[in-house]
Amino acid sequence: MKVKKLEDMQEIVSLSKRRGFIFQSSEIYGGLGSCWDYGPLGVELKRNVKDSWWKAMTYRDDVDGVDASILMHPQVWKASGHVDGFSDPLVDCKECNARFRADKIDLAADCPNCKAKDSFTEPRDFNLMFETTMGPVKDSGSVVYLRPETAQGIFTNFLNVQSTMRRKLPFGIAQIGKAFRNEITPGNFIFRTREFEQMEMQYFVKPGTQMEAMEKWKEIRMQWHIDQGLDPAKLRFHDHGTELAHYADAAFDIEYEFPIGWDEMEGVHSRTDFDLGRHAEHSGKNLNYVDQADGNKKYLPYVLETSVGCDRHILALLCDAFRVENPGEKDERVVLGFKPAMAPIKVAVLPLMKKEPLTEKARPIYEALQKKYKCEYDLAGNIGKRYRRQDEIGTPLCITIDYDTLEDEAVTIRDRDSMAQDRVKIADIDSYILNKFGF
Repeated sequence: MKVKKLEDMQEIVSLSKRRGFIFQSSEIYGGLGSCWDYGPLGVELKRNVKDSWWKAMTYRDDVDGVDASILMHPQVWKASGHVDGFSDPLVDCKECNARFRADKIDLAADCPNCKAKDSFTEPRDFNLMFETTMGPVKDSGSVVYLRPETAQGIFTNFLNVQSTMRRKLPFGIAQIGKAFRNEITPGNFIFRTREFEQMEMQYFVKPGTQMEAMEKWKEIRMQWHIDQGLDPAKLRFHDHGTELAHYADAAFDIEYEFPIGWDEMEGVHSRTDFDLGRHAEHSGKNLNYVDQADGNKKYLPYVLETSVGCDRHILALLCDAFRVENPGEKDERVVLGFKPAMAPIKVAVLPLMKKEPLTEKARPIYEALQKKYKCEYDLAGNIGKRYRRQDEIGTPLCITIDYDTLEDEAVTIRDRDSMAQDRVKIADIDSYILNKFGF
């Protein structure tokens, strides 16, 4: 059997729209650039990803979760350096009036109408934070920001979590939440957007132990991506080497090979004591940790950060799961080969025909399964077309109720990947699915 994997990102964009994964935001008004809405299947996929990450990161004895506010005191962003330094160099093309990041511009690809480098204005800093105002009066004193990252909400809650949960180093604080960046050149579907969701954990350690923690979390985080179903051959670490952010003393990215090439999906960075130090300085609060195991020594912890873009991971899952079997042939089949835990729909219940004896038998099976799994009840079209639709949205198992079911109290359960069909007693459906899924 011939199998074609994803070669063009447009194939995923088209499938996502056609099957209800991801839609263009405000599409009926012509859309809003680089903003996307998750549809009925997309929101289930996203929930599965976030649930998996949350369990992996917080269902352990050294990490707690928080959910910090999107709007924070503006001094938070002054302390973090975002007000003064969170910017990209922006240039305008004098020929086509388009705007580009000066450090990322490609004259051939981005600027076909631009004749030479002197077609551009001088670079100027463009702050990536979205500003808004709080309260009824719009003035300089009411300016607040939509957070450009979720990490600062963790740092400002360091003492709250440490004291209320009675934590001793090392320990972590995890958070899932929206962040906003007014990117100059976003694109490539949901890879780079202006509104996105981060899944972050800041791990607080004793200074001098941060590299040991980094090696530990590099291994944990890479294994999580593999456990989600991503092809290990399409995953790698990228060492930033000496090209580090001002707050870091080491940094690695977990990269995935998208159709657009290798690019970052998650960062594992050692942030030193920069963040806690800056917030201690700007707030006037003592954020030192008292190390009782080391003679009550006081110091600012170092921080090891793991930060994965939820939307980028979802895009990787879509790209990795996509395959076309027997392309161009009569029996061509498009499949999203998600692991069952990630599949938006776990089980489809399909009466062979839209006739009352079969539907009366099928509905109770569907309703019982729906209490445990996200299921779909599908009557539209012949059984072959319904199988193909479930394959294309990644449903691992299809249960068909036929006329024999009325006699033998058994159903046919079809496997998405092998297309093998097993005859299973209705009373044994639960144990059969549990054995297949493992959860």
